[in-house]
Amino acid sequence: MSDSVDSSTLDLFERSLARCEARPGFLDLFYEKFMASSPEVAGKFAGTDFVRQKRALKASFHHLLLVAHDRKQTPDVYLSDVAARHGSGQLEIGASLYDFWLDSLLETVKACDPEWSLEVDHAWEAVMMVGIHYLCQSYHGRHEK
Repeated sequence: MSDSVDSSTLDLFERSLARCEARPGFLDLFYEKFMASSPEVAGKFAGTDFVRQKRALKASFHHLLLVAHDRKQTPDVYLSDVAARHGSGQLEIGASLYDFWLDSLLETVKACDPEWSLEVDHAWEAVMMVGIHYLCQSYHGRHEK
């Protein structure tokens, strides 16, 4: 895997994720920020079942953690279905939308993690970028190495 995240960064991310998930409204706040970030983002979520969407996002955080931990497997094992759904053949989530997504997520973590620091912020960004790189490279239905 090209996007390598060291074990101390993974530990910092994992502890912050647990604190954020323990905070009621964490995912609601994220989607509030994300939807307000761009009219294009809001349009992509028209008619979305947010109960299901929040469940999927929570699972994706844990999948990204697995991807970052498991250096023996390619991200395909954990993210190929997500990549197909977000790619050009289905939802058409282009690279520019991931900027809004990551910015909204980092703002939400800052607001929700009582132990937030720049190091926590960098840990979230490092782990999320593993998935973002994979999804962007897989946009047209193939993963370019």
